[in-house]
Amino acid sequence: MTSETARLRLKTWICTVIVVFSNPFGDFFLKRGLPASAHLSSPLDYIVALFQPWVALGVLLLIVWQLSRMALLSWADLSYVLPVTSVGYVVVALIGKVLLHEAITGRRWAGIVLIMAGVALVSGSAPSTVAPAAEPAGGSQ
Repeated sequence: MTSETARLRLKTWICTVIVVFSNPFGDFFLKRGLPASAHLSSPLDYIVALFQPWVALGVLLLIVWQLSRMALLSWADLSYVLPVTSVGYVVVALIGKVLLHEAITGRRWAGIVLIMAGVALVSGSAPSTVAPAAEPAGGSQ
């Protein structure tokens, strides 16, 4: 493995971890900041909700998620990124169970196990199978 390949693999895994955790925690903070009693019926209600601290944190994490996902997709294959980042579904289930005290049925856990099996199969492959485009002779202009 060349140093460039090792650097890309490390960069991919760091970005993947950010994508996997920023999305579920962003959604968790949105859920925490918007209680069931909140009735958002007009656009103004949504704007006011954005200034609630937990909602603002959730929105910030979802922005981080989107930017890091865009970065990850810029150098890794889509067929690698989507299955590997789907481990976020497991994180969501654990957050729901532990932090929100949600009941998770055996059927849901079975689905989570299937997702993890798919992630294990996909993550064993290289993040990118497409060679980067070569620069034209004479450099970029």
